[in-house]
Amino acid sequence: MLRTPVLEQKIMFMCVYSSEMGGKSLTTVQGLKKEYSYNKILKDLKKEFCCNGTVVQDPELGQVIQLQGDQRKNVSTFLVQAGIVKKENIKIHGF
Repeated sequence: MLRTPVLEQKIMFMCVYSSEMGGKSLTTVQGLKKEYSYNKILKDLKKEFCCNGTVVQDPELGQVIQLQGDQRKNVSTFLVQAGIVKKENIKIHGF
């Protein structure tokens, strides 16, 4: 697992359902500091939760991690246990 200093910024998780994807969901993680290796975090998340994912570049948000399925609670727990973010700095959006 990754061991990094705890951040003081808000990390947001969003779960988006799309009818274009056959009703499947997509979890996005945004708000991590630029110094982090998004690809390493993604690799650990994919291995931990047995799902696929990618890192995309958004013009407004910068790098965003996308994971298949509703992984909001899993990802928030993972990031807290890995020491990447404090629990109170996490905001989960969605239904």
